[in-house]
Amino acid sequence: MLINEIKTYLLMALLVGLIYAICLMLHIHPIFAILIALIPNIIAYYYSDKFVLMSYNARILDEHEMPWLHQMVERVARKAGLPKPKVAIVPTMTPNAFATGRNPKNAVVAVTEGILQLLSPEELEGVIGHEIAHIKHRDILISTIVATLAGAIIYIAEWMLYWGGLFFASESEDTNPLEFIGLILLLILAPIAATLIQFAISRQREFYADEEGAKLTHPLWLANALSKLEEGVQKYPLERGNPATSHLFIVNPFRSDFIMKLFSTHPPTEERIRRLIELSKKLHKY
Repeated sequence: MLINEIKTYLLMALLVGLIYAICLMLHIHPIFAILIALIPNIIAYYYSDKFVLMSYNARILDEHEMPWLHQMVERVARKAGLPKPKVAIVPTMTPNAFATGRNPKNAVVAVTEGILQLLSPEELEGVIGHEIAHIKHRDILISTIVATLAGAIIYIAEWMLYWGGLFFASESEDTNPLEFIGLILLLILAPIAATLIQFAISRQREFYADEEGAKLTHPLWLANALSKLEEGVQKYPLERGNPATSHLFIVNPFRSDFIMKLFSTHPPTEERIRRLIELSKKLHKY
C-alpha cells in the first residue's frame, strides 16, 4: 500500500511541476490558474454525491429495506474503523457499484440491481470492501485535488491558445525561436500529459482500494467478483450516464473500445485479478 501511495503523490507532484513550467514560460502566477480550476471542483466536492445519485436515479435504502445488505456494509465498515455509510440502489441491470461522499460521515455505497443478481454474497462483500476502502482512503478528496491541478493546466492552455497567448512570447524581438516553439508544444502537450497523469492516479487508487478491500474481506472474493463484473458489463453496458463519472464505479460501466481502454480510469481487470491472487497467496487465504 505504501508503494501505491508514493506513486500517487509522485504523479500529483508531476501535475504541480507542469503547472509551474507552463506558468513560468507564460510569466503568470500559478495561483491564478489554480483558483480558476478550484471553484468548479469545490462545488463538485461538496455536491458530487447528490449529483451522481440523482444522475443514476439511485435511491437511498431505508434501514428496513434489504437488512442483509445493510448488515454487510456495516460489518465491512466496522472492520475498516468507519461509521456505516448510507446504502443506495441503482435501477439498472448493469452490474456495478460505486462509493461517493466527501468524507466517511457523508459517504454512500451504491449497488446496482444487476450486481445483486450476478454475484454471490461473498463476492458482493468483496465489492463492498473495495468501496469502503475508497471511503477510508478519502479518494473523493484526492480526485478533487487532482482534478483541480489538471484543470488548472487545461484552463491555462485553452485560455492562452484561444486569446492569442501563443503570440505573447513573440512580442519581443529578442525572443528565441526555439523558446517560442517550446511554448507552442507545451501549450498543446501539457493538457494531454495532465489528463494522462490524472488517469494514472485514478488507476493507482483502484489498485490501492483493491488491496485494502481484499484485506477487509477476502482477495479471492473480490477477484471472482471482478471477473464476473467485467463479463457482465460487456453484456449489459450502461447506456445512459456521464462517462466522466466512470472512475467512481468498480469497473468501467460503459462499452469500451480500444481508445477508451487506452485512456481508461481503471487498470486492466486481468491485472487487478492477478494482483489479488498474489495477495491471497501472500496472506495464505485460499
